Amino acid sequence: MLKKSAIYVVLLAGAFLSIFPYLLVVLTAFKSRGRLNATKPWLPAFPPSLGNIERLLDTGFPWFLGNTLVMTAALTAGQLVFTTFAAYAFARMRFRGREALFWVYMATLMVPAAVTVIPLFLIMRQLGLVNTWYGLLVPYLLGTPYGIFLMRQFFRGIPAGLEDAARIDGAGPLTTLWRIILPLSRPALGTLAIITVISSWNNFMWPMIITSGDDTKVITVALAGLKGAVGVDDTLMMAGSLIALVPMVAIFIFFQRYIVRSVVLTGLK
Repeated sequence: MLKKSAIYVVLLAGAFLSIFPYLLVVLTAFKSRGRLNATKPWLPAFPPSLGNIERLLDTGFPWFLGNTLVMTAALTAGQLVFTTFAAYAFARMRFRGREALFWVYMATLMVPAAVTVIPLFLIMRQLGLVNTWYGLLVPYLLGTPYGIFLMRQFFRGIPAGLEDAARIDGAGPLTTLWRIILPLSRPALGTLAIITVISSWNNFMWPMIITSGDDTKVITVALAGLKGAVGVDDTLMMAGSLIALVPMVAIFIFFQRYIVRSVVLTGLK
């Protein structure tokens, strides 16, 4: 009992340390600037104030939230489609230089994203795609090395006899992929979708560099723009952070079973 009690104490302490920052976000978001300095950070304000939310609505924050939703949906759809095709080609189709091409592509995982930002921006500028939706989406729309590696490894674990049977019945590569491979790959597709949604929603560097107008501004860039020239309005920043956090929390609540399954899958594969 003593050992179990010690384990639970450690787990509760770890859970508290993990949850406490989010609790501060919620508490601070519903405080006025005056109440923020008059109360302890970990204590709620009575009555809670909705003034910060109203101020955010006046700054066009809902529009930026909508832009982020569109960007996340487009990148997730593109990731699932193009990554699936590329991974299937690397896993099942035989062509000259397949393994060499795959590992050269995987080697790009070792290159930090910051190294490629400037060349990528110069390419987008030459194509006239700066401050456009195309410039925002194209670099990440056609798949990523990690996504292709994940799906390729999963496809290679599917018995080849299923494809041989489909080929005997007259099915082509696309029919085999659509009717046999994809239905068996739902766990991997769910994992890829969850990873893409989270990374796209939290993406900051590339949207900040490639966009400059409100038409394409996403929520992470909008949050950074809340910092004033003199100082930071902590209550307004926390209100914006709360709005950005709510969709991710909702995804976790409704899809936690799939998220846990995705963690297990990525650990095994």
